[in-house]
Amino acid sequence: MDLGLAGRNALVTGGGRGIGRGIAQALAAEGARVAVVARTLADVDETVTSMGGVGVGHLAIAMDLTPEGAPAAFEQELRRRGFGPIDIVVHNMGGTLDITDPFCSLEDWRRVSRFNIEVAIELNLLLLPHMREQRWGRVVHISSISAVENHGPIPYCSVKAALNAYTRSLGRVVAPDGVVVTAVLPGAVMTEGGYWEVASAERPEHVEKYLADRMAIHRFGHVDEVSRLVAFLCSEHASFCIGSIVPVDGGQGRGFFG
Repeated sequence: MDLGLAGRNALVTGGGRGIGRGIAQALAAEGARVAVVARTLADVDETVTSMGGVGVGHLAIAMDLTPEGAPAAFEQELRRRGFGPIDIVVHNMGGTLDITDPFCSLEDWRRVSRFNIEVAIELNLLLLPHMREQRWGRVVHISSISAVENHGPIPYCSVKAALNAYTRSLGRVVAPDGVVVTAVLPGAVMTEGGYWEVASAERPEHVEKYLADRMAIHRFGHVDEVSRLVAFLCSEHASFCIGSIVPVDGGQGRGFFG
């Protein structure tokens, strides 16, 4: 299936490794020019090299997007390097920041919020005007199955739930302009150096029990099982997916909605 992405300019945040890298690779394989941003230069360079390098139009930028004003500075850096305007943005940046205390400080709540939703909103405010003007655009938020059920640290679950609500609401607003906003809710996915790879080596009994109790498919997800779905949502074929919230979790989630 031709996804109609050839020649489109795409941005993937948190694209240095794992699911983010897989998404960048999937978009590049469909002919998109992809800018990848993450905090570690070696990681983004490796991602871009795996896609064919800068010689075919891809771009690697090492930058922390969480400080105040960083998203605007990043958008200016894209312009300075002659990349864009952006047609597709995939917000893959996010995580628990190891903040697991249900009674954590308000400052910790703000850190989780900044990391998982605020940067995405800030970038959308910068990038959506072009998409609306050209009457075509795709915005995909990488949420989590934890957004729709009480599974994980309270700050993380709560902020991801807010991200889902933002996706549904914003999707309706920009739909008449030809912009499709969606969210993908991954479950447990095996990534190189990630939590489940480490746990499989250090606590195999825990992993075995988790797969038996939580995963209907009795295995972890693969990166490409998420990245290919994201590529579809970035495509011409996703035009009716207005504010869609799409679980891709191997039957991990047990909620009826989401």
